[in-house]
Amino acid sequence: MRINQEVVDCRLCPRLVAWREEAALNPPARFRGEEYWARPLPGFGDHNARLLIVGLAPAAHGGNRTGRIFTGDRSGDWLFRALHKAGFANQPTSEHIGDGLGLEDCYIAAVVRCAPPANKPLPTERDTCIQYLVREMDAMQNLQVVVALGSFAWDGILRALRLSGRAVPAPKPRFGHLAKVGAGNLTLIGSYHPSQQNTFTGTLTQQAFDQVFAGAKAMLTKTSKRKEER
Repeated sequence: MRINQEVVDCRLCPRLVAWREEAALNPPARFRGEEYWARPLPGFGDHNARLLIVGLAPAAHGGNRTGRIFTGDRSGDWLFRALHKAGFANQPTSEHIGDGLGLEDCYIAAVVRCAPPANKPLPTERDTCIQYLVREMDAMQNLQVVVALGSFAWDGILRALRLSGRAVPAPKPRFGHLAKVGAGNLTLIGSYHPSQQNTFTGTLTQQAFDQVFAGAKAMLTKTSKRKEER
């Protein structure tokens, strides 16, 4: 997408700029010596996709290190295994940009594009960054289903939908695993985030995560893909 370079060049949130660069300068021992991306992350995948997956933000030593969203961390291990099983990814792993990973009919983005301290963006940072998600969604001419990984992404997507002028039910739909809500011609599906906090405790199991993408795939209707880039 044409928006991607704008995302990569963004320096609008001083706290996040400082944090992403600090993480690169002081990596844990296992990543010492690696060159970090340390910039905002653009979306990744099929620009003509019918499915959009939205996360919270890059991990300081995951996407902020590798330069690709959900790549190089445990959450990504869960996500791409599930996407491969559902037929949206050509392989079940995502380790680095040159690993051959490709997505079919699926695009991945985040509400906030820089790694935040403690994985907790400020409301002002969310509101500054949400413009990119709005523009990505507007550019996806075939979009039908949006999956929110976690409550922060759920709230961010609802905000982006309102900003793009799409109909959103009121009062605000509540987040939950496998929660579904219609928003104009789109369907929003909630999923627990595949963070270690959720996967290690059993809050999210592989079976429950697989249900999200199997359900999303079943909801997709055939459409003639448009090839325009925006």
